[in-house]
Amino acid sequence: MPRTTPEPADTMSTPTPTPNPTRTPTPAATPPAVPAAPPAGASDAARWKVLVAMLVVLVLWASAFIAIRFVGDAISPGPLALGRQLVGTVALVAVALIRRPPLPRGRTLVLVAVYGVLWFAGYTLVLNLAERHLDAGTAAMLVNIAPLLVAVAAGVFLKEGFPRSLVVGLLVAFAGVVIIATGGVGAHVDMLGIALGVLAAVLYALGVLVQKVALREADALSATWVGCAIGAAVLLPFLPQTVVEVGAAPAPAVWAMVYLGIFPSAVAFLLWAYVLKRSPAGVTASATLAVPAIVVLLSWALLGELPTVLGMVGGALCLIGVALSRRASRPRRS
Repeated sequence: MPRTTPEPADTMSTPTPTPNPTRTPTPAATPPAVPAAPPAGASDAARWKVLVAMLVVLVLWASAFIAIRFVGDAISPGPLALGRQLVGTVALVAVALIRRPPLPRGRTLVLVAVYGVLWFAGYTLVLNLAERHLDAGTAAMLVNIAPLLVAVAAGVFLKEGFPRSLVVGLLVAFAGVVIIATGGVGAHVDMLGIALGVLAAVLYALGVLVQKVALREADALSATWVGCAIGAAVLLPFLPQTVVEVGAAPAPAVWAMVYLGIFPSAVAFLLWAYVLKRSPAGVTASATLAVPAIVVLLSWALLGELPTVLGMVGGALCLIGVALSRRASRPRRS
């Protein structure tokens, strides 16, 4: 019989599966997606803005002590306070008409009104009275007891705590303030002036604490102009006296009052609200411990009050203490 050769297997009998064109195979070892990191300089830029705003506030508030002393007896404390707040209100309302910020309402409006009375009206009036009995440097030293009160109250009531750098910075800066008081520029001081300076510090501290709570909900611009306007309204009983005294005052004194309204009031308080909204109250208030040192320098340059060696040492300690306390506001790096 003839030998038959087996036929090869039909390779077409079992069709080879073809990939489905509608499905995309997923690689087995695809790494998980990594979220994009935020821009490296975003937080640094925000911190720089806060720092620059705080420096401007310190210089403008220090200049207020000099301007109040410069006005002297030309405009009395009540009319000077009212004139300053009226000018500040006009400047802030002009900005608000352009920006159109939302107005504070309800409980927030009540808080804004309270700090407007405490700070824009009460503090301004009492400081003007105090500087009739104190030189600019001593007045600045007494007023800057307030940051210590704010830091303690904010740590207890606002739950901001007491970071080590803040406590160390406050102690160093306060030592500088004491040195300025004992060996700085205080040419003439009396007990009434000291009492008024301490009262101004208490009003300042209460104003900062109430403002910090209000700024949790309020826009910084609207809270500032509304607070300034309420402060001016509280001081309106001085309006008749203000009209008479401003009309008779020399032009430099009137321009000093206008300067106080535009720069230490409108500009500085607006920048202060910007900083306070973005920083803890204790850390922000501690920065103002540098004001006495700046006042000493401005008094030297503008009023001819030469600082002593102790005054310069105290000013340096104030600046070092502020630098230490500001380290508490830096966020931890992951």
